[in-house]
Order: sequence, then C-alpha cells, then structure tokens
Amino acid sequence: MKILIAEDEPITLATMELRLTKDGHEVISTDNGQDALGKLSDFMPDLVITDIMMPFASGLEVLSFVKKLNARIPVIVLSAMGQENVVLEAFTLGADDYITKPFSPNELALRVKRFAMRIS
Repeated sequence: MKILIAEDEPITLATMELRLTKDGHEVISTDNGQDALGKLSDFMPDLVITDIMMPFASGLEVLSFVKKLNARIPVIVLSAMGQENVVLEAFTLGADDYITKPFSPNELALRVKRFAMRIS
C-alpha cells in the first residue's frame, strides 16, 4: 500500500516510516503540511497519515484537500492535543481514524493493516 505521512516531529516520523516500510508499505513522508499538499497529486497514496499541528499548512488542511481530491482515500489524523473540538472537526472533515500521541508503533501498524485489508 502507498502511504503518505505528514509529521513534523522527526523521531515520530522516522519511527512511523521504519515500521510501515518494514511491514511492506511504500512510504513517502514530509515534515510539513505544505509539502504534503504538493506530494498528494504526484504520489496519489492509498492512505494518508497526518499530524494536526504542522508548519505551513495544518493537518486539517491536508485532510480537507485529500477528501476533495478523492474522498475514498482514508486519512488517519495524529495529534498530541486531547481537545474534543479538534477531534470533532477532523471527523467532520472526513477523517477515518484518529490517534492520540504518544502511540505505539504496533497500534499504528494494526490500524494501517485494517485499511490495507479494505483496499485489497
């Protein structure tokens, strides 16, 4: 499965890349929302994982763009914020899943596997 990850925390990004690549996925990553928006059209992922708080464009902007580009592409939203209003806004915009940081790489892998099973 082709996965685009947008995450501005280098350790979290590297951990996700390593785990998902090890699981056999093709991973493209970026550390800011603006770059993610640019890569979406070129890469056309099967799944997007995006942090909420990022430089240049937020994860909510990435989510909105993905859903306008192709509403069938699932989006997992990551955030350290436990604010209910952010979660509700993400789901209103079409988020398919939400993970609160910090999280286990195994938890992420299981959630990604669930989406991979839908695609295949």
